[in-house]
Amino acid sequence: MAGPTSFPLQQFIASLDNSCLPKILQVCSGVYFQGSVYEISGSEVCFSTGDLIKVINIELLSVCCEDISNNETFELPINHTGLFKVVPEEMPYSTVEEMVSLRPVGLESSLPFTFTSRSKITLGNFTLGAERALTVLSIERHEGKEDQVRCHVQGQQEASAEVCIPLSSQGEFKECENEERFTLREIMSSPCLRSRKFRFINTIKREQPLVLSPIYQVQAIMNLRKNILRFPSSLEVDVVDVTELCQDVNFVTPLSLTEVLSQPAESFPTVIEILEGPETRSLFKCSWLPELSKRNHLIFHKTGTSAMVLLSSPKSRKTQQFFLVSQQYGGRFRRRPREFNSVYELYVASVQAPGLKVNVTRNCEEVEEEGLPALSVGEQLEVVCCKTMELPCESSKGQKESVEALLCHRLQEPDDDDDDDDDDEEEVKREDEREEVFLPLYMQGHFVEVIGDNKKYRLRDLGKEFRLPLDVKVVSRDTELETDPLVGFAGLRIEGAMLEPTIQASFPDKPDHCFEIPTQWLSMSVCFTKDALPWPSDQQPKCHVDRVTEVTDAFFYEFRKQGCSDADPPPRPPKRNLSSLKPLKKISKSTKKSSKADKSKHGPDKSSPTKEFANLTLNSKRRPPAPPPPAFLDDQPPPVIPRKNSGGEMTTGKALPNTYVGMEESKKKVLLREISSDVDSDHDYETVDDSFAIMMKDAQEHVMYY
Repeated sequence: MAGPTSFPLQQFIASLDNSCLPKILQVCSGVYFQGSVYEISGSEVCFSTGDLIKVINIELLSVCCEDISNNETFELPINHTGLFKVVPEEMPYSTVEEMVSLRPVGLESSLPFTFTSRSKITLGNFTLGAERALTVLSIERHEGKEDQVRCHVQGQQEASAEVCIPLSSQGEFKECENEERFTLREIMSSPCLRSRKFRFINTIKREQPLVLSPIYQVQAIMNLRKNILRFPSSLEVDVVDVTELCQDVNFVTPLSLTEVLSQPAESFPTVIEILEGPETRSLFKCSWLPELSKRNHLIFHKTGTSAMVLLSSPKSRKTQQFFLVSQQYGGRFRRRPREFNSVYELYVASVQAPGLKVNVTRNCEEVEEEGLPALSVGEQLEVVCCKTMELPCESSKGQKESVEALLCHRLQEPDDDDDDDDDDEEEVKREDEREEVFLPLYMQGHFVEVIGDNKKYRLRDLGKEFRLPLDVKVVSRDTELETDPLVGFAGLRIEGAMLEPTIQASFPDKPDHCFEIPTQWLSMSVCFTKDALPWPSDQQPKCHVDRVTEVTDAFFYEFRKQGCSDADPPPRPPKRNLSSLKPLKKISKSTKKSSKADKSKHGPDKSSPTKEFANLTLNSKRRPPAPPPPAFLDDQPPPVIPRKNSGGEMTTGKALPNTYVGMEESKKKVLLREISSDVDSDHDYETVDDSFAIMMKDAQEHVMYY
């Protein structure tokens, strides 16, 4: 079967390009084994005499450099930044035509080049001396006449001339060293340049001529193997081209999932064999993933495009889960109110869905200098639009500063005692009396969405009527699924929607239980087989497709990367001029009492929250009441209580005698009376009697003797 002429693998691959592939080669140089080469692709292979190799792709990896002076070889990467210069051939050419035809690149792109003649050249009445440098400028071709090269000759005393030399001129012609420089990639792209010798420029390490040979990574398949082989072209194997003789040989063609999508619809359903399974670290956490291993079989029913959404479970759970759900999911959803932790989140949501209404879930204190209004738990706000508001305090530059704020209407709750006849009038009146509230976009707050409808939606209808992301809850399961993993979650968030090219597949033992493989998120190599389908040709089974696929958090992050936008971050609060800040006003007890009395006369204020709402928060319990302040804090500072161990004022820096021991009984009694008179009557302190004082005095006197 082998042809008469064989070539080393390195030489044959170097003569190819991807446009002429595939090529079928036959090994004809005995046995070759190099296991370390194939460990990179996860397999070891041995090329034996007679093996057929179908080359499907080549990729330039590096360049092998051989020093012809000592036969030493080394490799350089293809992106090596060094430059090379062509080394002129030592053997002279016998004619000008031979020299021109063996130029490294096409004549027009390699001009000008310089050569010399060992003997003198006579052109009619004009004679050129030996060793005269001639620079070829162009080639002259005229119909009916002999082709010539136009050359430039540099004469004496800077005189120059142009002469035309016929290509048939004989002699000993030798190239001169050219100053043109080439990169490795330029040399490898030209077959003529690859046949020349080169040397480094601007280097001292290697000045000897080098022979440059490309090294390719070869991708091939064999008729006895089912996976793609990858090996370098530098293997010492001799091959022969048998492409024309082996057209009928059946080679297994590995296909990626993306290539499977390009197959005609008539190719399905079919049985395929897995040649290379998915990566160990997959983006999926589904039941069918462990079965996608090497040498296992699958049934590919059809290819298509599926509309899917990505759902996530609440972050409060210990392990957050993510699901890729087909929009053909048969369960029903009900909207859940969204929670917002800042005014900026309110603004983003209101742009997507105008007319947003929220309830305040945590009290916010008023900060006049920052433009932050007071909000109480239970208040309802309706987002109107985004406007610019002017802060009351000057900025650090001494100027009034304007910030973007969210204009909201503070909605008043209707009174229960209103008559039915006056409902329309009261409604109009309440609309007129709506209080406008400006919330700066940098303000922190806690809000929850007010949802008016209690409607059940299909998954595909939610994407049409509302903007994503959207908080939902499954209220009825998909009855076509054996187990619905979405049921049981207190809430789910629809993160986004996508159109995914998919392959509907199943296992041969359960051909009617199908699942969808998203081809863009799973890498796998398969091949078509001629195995029969596991059902009669006229009784194709009714397929039940799994519509929920659990994915990992890595899938979620990759999805977010693909859909990320260049949205502006939330605004930061402006810098305040501390010198212009006003001190907070203190509220006296009398003012508080008067305000309480006014409220008791006129009834509770409906614009402010009740006592129960004021004490209500989301994540904290009710705090106990603060203790009453001491009585001396009202008007005067507290009295200074004298120290027990100081009998008088210290007037000198010298140490005083122990006056405590010699203290008179009268002074001690006066001191005790002063202390007892200053103590609040509510406190139950015991008084020190005389007997205890005498006992303490005796103890102090005994201590002094030690």
